[in-house]
Amino acid sequence: MITPEVASERTAEMCRLAPVIPVLVIENLATARPLAEALVAGGLPALEVTLRTPVALEAIAAMAEVPGGLVGAGTLLTPEDVAAAKEAGALFGVSPGATNPLLDACEDAELPLLPGAATATEAMGLLARGYRTLKFFPAEAAGGAPALKAIGAPLPQISFCPTGGIDLAKAGDYLALSNTLCVGGSWVAPKQKVAAADWAGIEALAREAAALDRA
Repeated sequence: MITPEVASERTAEMCRLAPVIPVLVIENLATARPLAEALVAGGLPALEVTLRTPVALEAIAAMAEVPGGLVGAGTLLTPEDVAAAKEAGALFGVSPGATNPLLDACEDAELPLLPGAATATEAMGLLARGYRTLKFFPAEAAGGAPALKAIGAPLPQISFCPTGGIDLAKAGDYLALSNTLCVGGSWVAPKQKVAAADWAGIEALAREAAALDRA
């Protein structure tokens, strides 16, 4: 059993490792390990593998073996997702929103969760349960950096990892906010570069992202 307070401390530590957490959709299992190696070598150790493909869990298992990496499972929706992610070797979880069954499952499985919130009401609900490190999703569709700044004013005790529609050009606006620990984004692993096995190119993108300034 893990408490929400401890879970949030652990996800905050993870978010502080680098300015960007790559959000990865793995279609081909063979690309999982070299992709993780390139991103970690580029300075992005925390990796979110979304559970949106048939090979996602196997990809998490493969990436978990990469030295220096911290691999988590994204798009957790159900207690069954939590159990499968934990068994595959995920060290943290990410969800687009939050339900009591999902939160219960993560706490029972001792899987630190970055739960999603898009409004002040959702953030307050998670804060009341003990969660202080949240995912702001979908970031751009929910109003972007100005919206996150506005939410942060009355809720300074909450820190966020905004995700959704963020690219290199927009990342700096979020990272300049005092309530933003890091951002999540897929631009560091473009499908074309992954398909072409351009690991050097992906490592270069990771280095660029790792060098972003934070508040």
